[in-house]
Amino acid sequence: MAFVFNYSDIHLSDMQGEIMDNSNVDKGRRRFLTAAATVVGGAGAAAGAVPFIATMTPSEKTKAIGAPVEVDISELKPGERMIKKWQGKPVWILRRTKEMLDDIASQNEAVSDPTSQASSQPEYAMNEFRAREDEYLVVIGICTHLGCSPSFVLKDGDNSPVVDWKGGFFCPCHGSRFDLAGRVFKGVPAPTNLVIPPYKFITPSQLLIGDDSEAA
Repeated sequence: MAFVFNYSDIHLSDMQGEIMDNSNVDKGRRRFLTAAATVVGGAGAAAGAVPFIATMTPSEKTKAIGAPVEVDISELKPGERMIKKWQGKPVWILRRTKEMLDDIASQNEAVSDPTSQASSQPEYAMNEFRAREDEYLVVIGICTHLGCSPSFVLKDGDNSPVVDWKGGFFCPCHGSRFDLAGRVFKGVPAPTNLVIPPYKFITPSQLLIGDDSEAA
């Protein structure tokens, strides 16, 4: 039996209406997809900006790796020492008294490298007191023998490592001794003086450790 399709059964107005309905649906769908894409794209851009902005601020990890460290020394009294960290290493800041400076000068014959010719420090610290300003010693507190951290031992203290000790640093690991300028004594395992890091005074009471650029 043959099937006969009668075009007269379909009204033109119905076809037009259906086409218009489909067109409206398509337009609505396009508007929805466009709006959704805009929202998602904006959210993605905002999310992407967060880590970018975060990278503009130095992190604690960055500071530990080597960023300069500012230190307020306004409360440091004569004869006192403070400890800060730079590059993950302890940095000692010792404010020396006149007596301490006199004791340093009296030990030039007892230390291995009195003028730091064979030791590590910036050029401005290649002097008897190994400092920009005689009063302040800024030194990395790690023994140059095997990397232990020496103890700060005051003059004539109960734990003095030798007789007639005038104060300085004593490494309990293998017995190395350093004076109050970080200079190593003769006859101990440590081969060189303690290391002086780059530093400068921002103000009379503010130090910057790790950066000595544009310094006089």
